[in-house]
Amino acid sequence: MAVSTVHAAPPSALGIETESSQAPPAWRAWVLPGVALAWLVVGSVAWLQGSSALADRIWFVGLVVLGAPVVLGTVRQALRGQFATDLVATLAIVTAIVLVHPLAGLVVLLMQTGGEALDKFAEGRASAAVRALEEDAPRFAHRLRGGTVTDVEDVPVDAVGVDDLLLVRPGEMVPCDGVVVDGFSHVDTSRLTGEPLPLEAEGGVKLMSGSLNLESALTVRATALAGESQYARIVELVRSAQASKAPLQRLADRYAVWFTPITLLVCAVAYVASGDWDRVLAVLVVATPCPLILATPVAIIGGVNRAARAHVVVRTGGALEQLAAARVAIFDKTGTLTVGTPEVSAVVSVGTLPERELLRLAAALENHSGHLLGRSVVAAAAAAGVPVANADGVREDAGRGVRGLVGGRQVSVGATSFVAADVYRGESPANARVAAAGLRAWVVVDGRWEGYIEFADRIRDGLPAFFRRLRELGITRTLLLSGDSASHTEAVAREVGIADARGELLPGDKVSVVKELVDSGERVLMVGDGTNDAPALSAAHVGVALAAHGGGITAEAADVVILTDDVTRVADMIQLGRRTLRIARQSIRVGLGVSALAMVFAALGYIPPVVGAALQEALDVAVILNALRTSR
Repeated sequence: MAVSTVHAAPPSALGIETESSQAPPAWRAWVLPGVALAWLVVGSVAWLQGSSALADRIWFVGLVVLGAPVVLGTVRQALRGQFATDLVATLAIVTAIVLVHPLAGLVVLLMQTGGEALDKFAEGRASAAVRALEEDAPRFAHRLRGGTVTDVEDVPVDAVGVDDLLLVRPGEMVPCDGVVVDGFSHVDTSRLTGEPLPLEAEGGVKLMSGSLNLESALTVRATALAGESQYARIVELVRSAQASKAPLQRLADRYAVWFTPITLLVCAVAYVASGDWDRVLAVLVVATPCPLILATPVAIIGGVNRAARAHVVVRTGGALEQLAAARVAIFDKTGTLTVGTPEVSAVVSVGTLPERELLRLAAALENHSGHLLGRSVVAAAAAAGVPVANADGVREDAGRGVRGLVGGRQVSVGATSFVAADVYRGESPANARVAAAGLRAWVVVDGRWEGYIEFADRIRDGLPAFFRRLRELGITRTLLLSGDSASHTEAVAREVGIADARGELLPGDKVSVVKELVDSGERVLMVGDGTNDAPALSAAHVGVALAAHGGGITAEAADVVILTDDVTRVADMIQLGRRTLRIARQSIRVGLGVSALAMVFAALGYIPPVVGAALQEALDVAVILNALRTSR
């Protein structure tokens, strides 16, 4: 197969505006806690050398310089109506500055910024889904001048107009939606429909942009501009789905909603009862919600590492939380619940030859072909114990069929239009009613129709048990969405145990189903493996991609990427997510309980600010050690 290089399209070619700004690099999140730790160490060295005044000055300068961005960040959040875990810590920092208790304030600052850095680390890098889609798009089109293939000009895809005639060479993507006017080839539409079986492209067949021409050149009449074609719509669907996805409220913030007011109330009582601002600072220090700041990101990092050892990449820190909360699971069909590769499903004789002989003759010819279906025929013969014979004079018409001599017999295998040329008197197939249904290769031997080989996509093993396990894990509803025919989709759903199946869906239709469920208040998990699934993966609360064979844009759009070809890992990840949250909640509740008890003693004057900071450090170590259990 000849492969032509397809250059990346600029976003403008797709009719889509892009953001020029880039997210700051991840290492910046570690700068502030790193500097805070260094400043704390420098002051400690001075204190150990007996210069406590110098140590206090060093710590105070560090607290003011490094605390300023933290305080400003909290103020900005407060002005937007966001009151999260860092409010108490910020109040402790400000109070430490006012009362000149730099060591206690610097310790709180280190805990606060360190927790935020861990959170950033757990979240991972931002998805590059839209950028990956844009880079894969065709950049140029071959436009025919005068309607002849001998006069071709290369133009940017955004210069193609409706009704322009385009030449699409083997190995190139269809640049815009169109209809074939000349040529015959097979076209890979799996990026758009998810279906692995190639589409036979001949005169009158409609093609979508983003489809890949496999074998022979096609002349295509454009029916839509590049910016209005199917591929551009997928790009926009992914972009809009990611933009409209509601931000995750962190587990820690949900606890902070009630813990922060209690802390402020205890501070007020302590001051009214004693008039001592040091007690207020001590309460703020011991109440600094380090269990909230540290427990969730550390637990999630442990869960992420545990998933990685199982060959699963968790791309965002909130993905494990969303996996644990999921109650509705949506699955793509092809490549997700099926193996995604066409296999021989039946060998049917309509003449005098038995099925094994038909398979033997066909495999002899297909052994000389590199076509996907030809390899499936040879594999089926090997699996059935049918010896592959030698063939002579083999000639292949790329994408249509192959003919040659096998043991002195003239054999043809391929599409009906291809093998019909070798039939005596041009008679029709003996079983003509099946000629138009499904995907099959006809076999003609010595001028007679002898039978056909059917191809289908096999369902993965163990799926009924997998769906039973999902129900045990709390998944109350499962759906199957596919671009395949409604009848085939429903048949697969019945076999694996899914009640709700919907076929003949385009990427936008899948997104509509996901959004409808999300808007109704369901916690939605979406599992897919193709480009056509990317928008739906982005729209769901958590998207899971099967990427054993590369993944591409699907992996970029997903929150969780399974690197092995095993959809049952989804259940393992749900279980891991729930265990991770259970341990995080345990750390938070125990940590907050200890902090609440310490607040009482601090309010009574038994715990000074520096001792409170040391107590919080000990509590931090305990929280971290417990949260790290998620990695085991």
